[in-house]
Formats: sequence, C-alpha cells, structure tokens
Amino acid sequence: MKQPLLALSLLLFLGSSLTVSADEPVRNVLLIVSDDLKASALGCYGNTVCQTPNIDRLAKRGMVFERTYCQGTWCAPSRQSFMYSRYQGKQGTNLGEHFRNHQRYSARVGKIYHMRVPGDIIDGTDGQDVASSWTERFNSPGREAHTPGDYACLNQNIFTTELEGRQSTGMPHRAFVSVSHEGDGSDQPDAKTAAKTIELLREHKDEPFFIAAGLVRPHYPMVAPQPFFDQYPWASMQLPETVENDQQDIPKFGIPNSTSTKNGIGQYVDNQKRMWAAYYASVTFMDQQVGRILDELKRLGLDDNTAVVFISDHGYHLGEHEFWLKSNLHEEVTRVPMIIAAPGMKPGRTQSLVELVDLYPTAAELAGLPIPTSVQGKSLVPVLADPQQAVRTAALSLFKKGNALRTENFAYIRYTDGTEELYDMRQDPEQFQNLAPNPDYQNTRKAMSSQLDQRMAEAGVDQKK
Repeated sequence: MKQPLLALSLLLFLGSSLTVSADEPVRNVLLIVSDDLKASALGCYGNTVCQTPNIDRLAKRGMVFERTYCQGTWCAPSRQSFMYSRYQGKQGTNLGEHFRNHQRYSARVGKIYHMRVPGDIIDGTDGQDVASSWTERFNSPGREAHTPGDYACLNQNIFTTELEGRQSTGMPHRAFVSVSHEGDGSDQPDAKTAAKTIELLREHKDEPFFIAAGLVRPHYPMVAPQPFFDQYPWASMQLPETVENDQQDIPKFGIPNSTSTKNGIGQYVDNQKRMWAAYYASVTFMDQQVGRILDELKRLGLDDNTAVVFISDHGYHLGEHEFWLKSNLHEEVTRVPMIIAAPGMKPGRTQSLVELVDLYPTAAELAGLPIPTSVQGKSLVPVLADPQQAVRTAALSLFKKGNALRTENFAYIRYTDGTEELYDMRQDPEQFQNLAPNPDYQNTRKAMSSQLDQRMAEAGVDQKK
C-alpha cells in the first residue's frame, strides 16, 4: 500500500502546486504600490531593524520574489512601464483598462501612475494618471512638509516647529525633509488611501474587481506620527559601510546628481542617521496602512478569492557609496520588493530573476484574462507554482544615461558614453569593486554587453527616449 499512497500524495502535491485550485479561483486583484521603497528595508527581505509586520505577514502567505528589478529608475517611467508592461512608451491597453474591458470594476486610490510628491499630493490633483485605467479614481491629499510637528531639513541642519519657510514643492532641499507629526496620522495621505480602499472593498466585495492602492511613503517628505519616530532613535542607526575612494572606479555618468558632497549632508553625520530613522519611521507607518487593508480583506472573506500584489516602483539610496535618492542604475535603486499572495498558490521564496513589467501578464493570467499582444512582460504564474522555475535569465533596467542588466551572478551597466560597470554579485553584493576594467573579466564584460544589446533589441529600447 505504501507505493500507491506515495504516488497519490505526489500527484496531489503536483496538482496543488502547479495550478490555481478550482475551489479557490482568483476573482479579484488587489495591487498595493509603495513609493521609493528599497527591498532591503523590509523584514521579509532580511532587515532586522525596520519593523514591517504587516508586509511580512503577507510574505508568509505569498511568494517573495527576492530578485525583482524595476525598468525605470524613478517614479514616472517605472510606473508607466508596469502599468503597460512596456519597457518604453504606452502602446496597447494598460492594466486597469484591461480589467475594465473584461467587466471588472477597476479603481485607483492614491498614487499609481506618476504624481508629484509633494506637489500633487498637497493639491489633491491627478498628476500623470491615465483615466482610461479606472472605473473610478480617488486622490488622497495631505499637507506633507507643512504638517504640524517637528520639522527637519537634514542636509541644511534646520530644525523647527514653525510652519513657515519649509522646503516643499519644487524646492532644492525637499528630499531631506522629515516631519515627526503631532497627530494620530489619520490626516496623512496613506491613511486616507487605506481608508478609501477599505471602503471600496466593502462596496465591491460581491463583484470582480481590480483595485490599486498607491501609498506615497517612504517618498520624501518623510512624514509620520511621533510614535513611529520613537521606534527608531536616530543615534542607534547604523550607516552603510564605506570604503576609501569608493567612487574612483565609477564612471562619470554613474555618479548621481545627489551625493553627500553635492547635497551637503556629508557635513552632518548625525543627520545621515536621522535620515535613516525618518525613512524607517515612514516605512513602518506605510506598513501599518497595508495592515489595515489586509485586515479588512480578511474580515470580508475576500482573501479566499483575491490575489494580493505588493511592490515598490524603485529602490533608494541612503548614503551607500555616498549616493542619495534614486535615478541611477545601482542595485539599491534597481532592486525592488515584490510579493504575490494568490489563492491556490503555496507560499514560498524564489531567486528567479523577474521584472516589474511581469506584473501585468501575471495579474491577467491569475484572473483568467487573456494577455494582450502589446504586453512585453512574462507571466510569473509558473514561478508562483514552482519557485525553482525561471521565466528569464536577466533583468533589464533603463535610465537616460545608460542601461543595466542583472543576471544571476553579475550586474552590468553601460552608459551612453561607452563607459561601463561590472560587479560580481556573489563576491561583492554591495558593488564596491568595478570589474569592467579588470583584464581577468573581459570575457564576462563582453558577454554581458552582448546580452544587453540583445535584450534592448528585443525590448525595442530607444536610448534617446
């Protein structure tokens, strides 16, 4: 009897792990998008300081994609790319519109396509939103840097509670602003987004839906209620490892506009620690809003038929290599979190290389919808079924000054002036040693360059765009 039972057990295992169970169909898709969130800030990606209990519990019931890469290195191109599943441009039907075209209610709450933060958030305007995506759309306004509380402009070493003179929309130092908020946080954009998303879940629980909730934290200004700052005493923050002359082997186009020297924060070591504390505080506040949404989804019984996707648009630098912010092609910017929890799929973790453009075809296939021919991404359903599966051998990221390719073992960057960076990510995951000039790595460099050419040609990438 042991062999038949073993065969039956194996059959049941394969059946449950390779298909979405007919008893637990994916009727709905809930997409949650964070802003400027580096993967390494989350507990489920190995961070032991930043507290993200709600995203972590989603990770425990979903698939954690440990090697997800964005296609655009700042908000606008990245968000456009995953909403259209295109490396460049807006050809074809976007993700929300595709669900609408198949009789699904489609709604946006907060920032999904690009919005100026803080400008469009303060004004409560739509930014670069695409109206065809949505049955309904809702903005989540807030006061941002003008929120009452302890304000800091950390690269200028300014601390005040006065509301006048704060760095805000279009101002040069706005990226280094934090506000420890006096209130309970209910007036903050992300709290409003969570509240409206909960309302929509209740209203549309009996019909198929695609709801996209866009959270703006930890994007600057890093605003959160005081208790969230209290969790991260700035003096205990550990700054990134540094090496002497770190930038010497990085090409000119690889040095971003915001460095410790250029932006002035290099003068204030304590304020660099305060930046980390403020970033973590806003991440944890954002995580609380994710928890509110997930709690309501469970309370309504919708987690039995709803695929939940959590991503960020791109990563972020907080002093690594003395780099700050985004808009460059190094690992802290290009690597992003992606968690997909789908009914009928087992939880797990995967090292498979994936891209944010893969979100669209994955959501469509999970919901039983066709995948449009305009889509350039690849469905990740095979990886959801088996984390050992791979749908691609490399991930492509794009920037106006060059392009990058991430393979299992190497990260390669080639700039428009022909200069290059190459890193062995097994030996040098923090990218301290550029191997592009190293004679011992010329075969690897040439192979990566050729592979990048091939990927760009397949994607139809025009470097001028």
